[in-house]
Amino acid sequence: MAESQQNTQDRVWQIVHQIPKGQVATYGQIASMAGIPRHSRLIGRILAGLPPNTRLPWHRVINSQGRITNPAKDRQQARLEKEGVTLINGRVSLKVYGWDAN
Repeated sequence: MAESQQNTQDRVWQIVHQIPKGQVATYGQIASMAGIPRHSRLIGRILAGLPPNTRLPWHRVINSQGRITNPAKDRQQARLEKEGVTLINGRVSLKVYGWDAN
């Protein structure tokens, strides 16, 4: 992996690591925080490449409509619910559970 790609990946991991338990962030939010706005799909690809036994809270990242788009949807939803995050009609309320990193 090229150095700049590795740096981007490392920044994304550092940001995702900071998302508090019981809160969520969007792919776009993570992209903006990592200095690559409008690259939310890249965030998804980076998180999809994590090993299955990772301790990084990947499950706290959702799309901008509050929906889980991960292929491991059931596992992600179960982890969020274990942290107290409620889904209504398949959506997480970003007003209630959204992470304000400021």
